[in-house]
Amino acid sequence: MPAVRSAPPASRSTPTARRQLNLATRHQLTTTAGIPPGTITSRTRPGGPWQRLLPRVYLLQTGPPDHRQRALAAVLYAAEPGSDPLSGDTAALTGGAALALLGIREAPYSPADVLIRAPRRLAGSPEVRPLPTTRWPRTITVSGIPSTRPVRAAADFAARTEEPAEADRIRSVLAHVVQSGWCHPQDLHTELRASRLLTRPAIREAAEELVAGVRSIAEAQARDTLSATDLPTPLWNARLHTPDGTFLASPDAYWPDEGVALEIDSAEYHYTRDSWHATLHRRLRLESHGILVVSATPSMIRDTPAEVIAALRSLLTLTTTRPTPPTALARGHQQLPLFKC
Repeated sequence: MPAVRSAPPASRSTPTARRQLNLATRHQLTTTAGIPPGTITSRTRPGGPWQRLLPRVYLLQTGPPDHRQRALAAVLYAAEPGSDPLSGDTAALTGGAALALLGIREAPYSPADVLIRAPRRLAGSPEVRPLPTTRWPRTITVSGIPSTRPVRAAADFAARTEEPAEADRIRSVLAHVVQSGWCHPQDLHTELRASRLLTRPAIREAAEELVAGVRSIAEAQARDTLSATDLPTPLWNARLHTPDGTFLASPDAYWPDEGVALEIDSAEYHYTRDSWHATLHRRLRLESHGILVVSATPSMIRDTPAEVIAALRSLLTLTTTRPTPPTALARGHQQLPLFKC
């Protein structure tokens, strides 16, 4: 009688699953681990120890997947069968899901945008949006997941966000990418231009704000408000130093000739006693060096902009007769040039 082959134990898939956040593709389970298709089917039945997250992608645990596992499942689904899905050579997370892994607020985890190499095509799903591209980027690994660099992820996010309905969301997410230090505003502007996105008004405006030094949605709204007046153009997020080179503060907007600063204080960042005290100490440092400060909340700029403008106008006018000029110096700030798309 012919020898009877027993089904290989499911534990053979453990090394692969361990590398992949307890995930595996059908190709890996059958070809690499040698698990029969029938075993996969039985283990993924309701109440079984495994779960089918996406076509041909399985979670080898009973508990629900977290956001990292869902993101990697999207990459495993999109990667070419037989390739190493963690290499980033055939599939890479991008867009909002990649930015969400970096902690960018308002960036959506789902659907997960995944780059694949054109002309390859792949059916999408409510959880995964495959994006064929001829401009394959350099990739990085974030929390074990192959992803595009933040600058490309930000551009891909902007490309797939509807405008003008979500213009503020585009502004906010792009600002957070720059504010968090994930990319330089000029690099983001270059990537948006390479992606031919600067022809879209909301994206072009957000890019121009970042190049000018704006780093948040509240600052962007303040810039819009100030641009509609005859007030001088301020520096945004300039780094101020004392004459001996000691860092003083980085106000949201600063008029160096007049020594006037605008600070936009959001309750979101100042709801603790320590945060509020830090804000007050920063204002005291500015004022101790002769800088006049106007403080406003984002809602004040949005709902009562005339009051904010009136306060700024009064201080900017007052400084023309001030006998003692401010002692702070703005250093390291450059109004970056814009390039035509």
